Parts: sequence; C-alpha cells; structure tokens
Amino acid sequence: MAEYDLSKTIIPYLDRHLAFPLLAHLSEVSIFPDHDVLVAQYELAKGTNMVDYAAQLFEQIYPGKEVPKEFDEKRKNAVSTNERLEQEAQAVLDVIENPDVAQALRQDKNQNLQYLRDNYNLNLQQITALYNFGKFQYSYGSYGGAAEYLYHFRVLSTDTELNTSAHWGKLASDILTGRWDVALEELNTLRDSIDSRTSASLLAAASAAASAAASNTSTSTTTTTADPALVQLTSRTWLVHWSLFVYFNHPEGRTLLLETFLSPTYLNTIQTASPWILRYLSAAAILSRKAGAYQPGNATPVSSRVRNAIREVVKVIQMEEYQYQDPVTRFLKELYVEFDFEGAQRELREAVEVVGNDFFLSEFREEVLDNARYLISEAYCRIHQKIDIADLSERLNLSKEEGEKWIVNLIRETRMGSDAKIDLEKVRPPLFPFPLPFLFLPPFQPTHLRINKPPPPRTQNVIEINRPAQPVYQTIIEKTRGLALRTQAMGSALGRSAQATYAAVPQQGQQQQQGQQQQGQQGQQGQQQQMQKGVVVN
Repeated sequence: MAEYDLSKTIIPYLDRHLAFPLLAHLSEVSIFPDHDVLVAQYELAKGTNMVDYAAQLFEQIYPGKEVPKEFDEKRKNAVSTNERLEQEAQAVLDVIENPDVAQALRQDKNQNLQYLRDNYNLNLQQITALYNFGKFQYSYGSYGGAAEYLYHFRVLSTDTELNTSAHWGKLASDILTGRWDVALEELNTLRDSIDSRTSASLLAAASAAASAAASNTSTSTTTTTADPALVQLTSRTWLVHWSLFVYFNHPEGRTLLLETFLSPTYLNTIQTASPWILRYLSAAAILSRKAGAYQPGNATPVSSRVRNAIREVVKVIQMEEYQYQDPVTRFLKELYVEFDFEGAQRELREAVEVVGNDFFLSEFREEVLDNARYLISEAYCRIHQKIDIADLSERLNLSKEEGEKWIVNLIRETRMGSDAKIDLEKVRPPLFPFPLPFLFLPPFQPTHLRINKPPPPRTQNVIEINRPAQPVYQTIIEKTRGLALRTQAMGSALGRSAQATYAAVPQQGQQQQQGQQQQGQQGQQGQQQQMQKGVVVN
C-alpha cells in the first residue's frame, strides 16, 4: 500500500518540525525501508537546532562512524545564541508580567507601545526580541516556551509580517504540544486573518517575501511580485494541510472539517491546489454519518452542510477523479454513483488498509469500517423491501452470526427501527421434488403408495422494511417547494434578456442610418464621377 501513502505529497506543505510525526509514523507501519525513513529524518533534523537528535540519527544511519565535528560547533553556537536571546527577551518579559503594566495595557496596540515607551523605555525593536527568542526555541524543539513568547509578541507588536509569522509558529507549537483546544482557536483566527486580507496587504506581503528571497539568493538578479490571489491561494493551501492535525485530534474536528472544507472558498482551494485532500474529506464524511443522522437527544444543531456531506463529497469526487482517486474515494463512488455493492465491498477492504496506514486516519480505522458498513446497509435497504440477512452480512464482510448482531444494533440505533423488523420465516421444503402423478394412476394404486414423513421446516432470517406511502399533499409540497425561487430566477433572466434586446435596438437603428448615409454618399460620388467623365469626353 505504499503507492497510496500521501506523506511525500503532504510534507512539502508542512513546517519542518510538523513533518517529524509523519516520518515517525512511517517507521512504525513499515511500508517503506527503515533506512530510507531514517535518512529522511536526518535530512530534516540537520536544518534545525536539534543537534543532539541529528547526531543520534547519524549514528543510527552510519553505525561505527564518528559524528562530524560540525555538530559540536553547531551545539556551541546554539547554546550561546540561546543565552543571548533569552537575556534580551527576559528584559521585556519582566516588564509585561508586572501586574501594574498588565492592568494598564489596552486593546489598542499603538497606545500600548506609547505607554511602554514613555514609562519603561521599551520600543518595537526590543519587543521583537520576544519573537526572536520564541522562534529560536521552536527551532530546537522547546515548543511550549516558543508558544508563550510568540503569544506575548503578538499581543504587543504592530508589525503585520512578523505577527503573521508568529501566528503560524504559535499554531505549530500548539499542535506539537497537543493542546488541541488552543490550536483550534489559533486555526480559526489564522483562517479569518487569511480570508479577510485585502489585495493591498497581500501584495505587500508578496513583495516583501520576494525581496527577502532576492536578498538571500546571490544568483537572483530580478525581483518579481506575485499575484495577490496566488498568495492567498498558497496560504489557504498551507492552512488546509496544517488543519489536518487539529481536525483529526479534536473531539469535534471531523464535523468542523466538513464545515470548513465544503465551503466554496476552501473547496475551490482543494480542487485547484491539493486534490489529495479528498481522502480526508471523504473519511470525515464517513466518520460524521452519526452527526448527520437524526438524533432526538442531540441538542447541538447540525448544519445542512454536515447533513448532506456525503452527497456533496460524492459530487466533488466525480469531478476530480481525473486528478486523484484512492480506495477511500472509490468506495463512495462505487456505492453512490455506480450502485455496485460488490465493487464497494472490494474497495472497502483496500480502504480499511489505507486508513490504517495513514498518519491522520489510523486511529479511526475501526470507526471508518463500522460507518462504511452502515452506509452500505443504508443504500442496500433503500432499494430492497425484503433482505436476506445472510446476503447482507456477506456484503458487509461479516459472518452470519456477526451480521445478525450488527444489523440488530443498526435497526435499534437508526430511523429504520420504526420501519424495519426481522422476521423468522419458516420455509418448508416441497414434499416431492417432482409433480405428483396421482391423476395419472389407476384408482387402486394410490392406496399402495408410500408417502414419507415431511421434513421439518427450516428458518430464514429476513429483514422486512415497510415504508409508509407518502401522502399526496406532502408530495405536492416537496415538488413545488422551489417553484417560487425558480420563477423568480426565470423572471430575472427574462428581464436581463429584454434589457439587452432593448439596448441592441437603438444600435441597430443607428447602424442602419449610417449604412443609408454611406450608400447616399457613395451614390453622390458616382454621379460626380460620371459627370466628370462626360465633361472630359465633350
């Protein structure tokens, strides 16, 4: 199942530290050689200040070789840099942790900076020390301290670019420390910030990034400014990949994922830049089938987007199957587009294995399997009125006994309970496997016939689904529910076409008048030419 692994596709959209958990998971599932995974981890660790971890990986990859001396020099530089940045940041932290200062700070950042400058001689450059130290702590794996310093910096700083960078770093730190409630708040705030950024701010960010890249690259001779829409698309693409950590670890994450990813903005982002996210969108739709079902005791309202998630996801899978497909997406296609239950059963076997090897979905393997069986049984029961439990159990990859227990629980949990019942039919085999010849025998011979005792009846478990007929008036209401909206849309379309027609009529009249004038002028010019010719001849 290595061909379905998405780690190599997702890692380019993650921070270097966020990629370590994915590589650690690959070493556990063993779908790639252990040596290759260790090399990948070592290459990532070399770009950080986690010197001891990189040296440990080097010893595992090259046993018996001496660790390069560059690690010792890098360790000394990291220690000295950490001490210097800590002193600079501690001076600012001592001021802002003062209770009097905390009470004097307001929502206006400019007012806060003026207060700190007047009373404690702190300027924006000194406050940036919080950002520098938090970023350095993040680089050597102290994610808790990094989150604290980056938070304090965001509260005080007015630098838009550094605030955005600190926001991403704070989100990554909360993810790596496993504080999912705080990470969800940071994710929502960052998403609102990206969606609300204007073209001017995006253009400024793009130009700043381009100038920084040009200054860091010696071979660059020209600086190009990226398109603001492209910058926003890139930010949303990165946010989609980072959000997978939160949505598949937070208790309500799957429902929130559907709310976010099925919105037009992010659905367009997925279709344009990252179609492989359809695996996680499909898995979330399968996992949220209980949230979409009717539950009388559930006080939290469920949006229509979550209730109709399966339908919307299947539409997107159909449109994007030329770009991406895997057993998870093909399972929904076979079930809801092709209505091929054998194909869905085959794809489900592979999908369960793919889910078990996926970093984000591995903990939901059994839940995905259970909910997928529910979807199969629901679709199967929609088109059948009497169902053999043995046949349905086979389609669900269950034994007959397990299938009976599972279907009984299914009927109890879902709305099928009022419309479905399990009937133990007694099927008596025929007495003779051939037509009785009594009518063709003489009258005296039936008395000498020997008739065997009939065999005992055998039972057959069958589900009977009695769907009450829908009242006529309810059918009319359903059919005419969108009539007013469609009529209004049709009227507006006719109005636009009429306006276009009326606007075109004067233009046609002007064109006709211009044509007639041109014809008249041409006729006059012809007469003048003929008169000139006559004068010349005479």
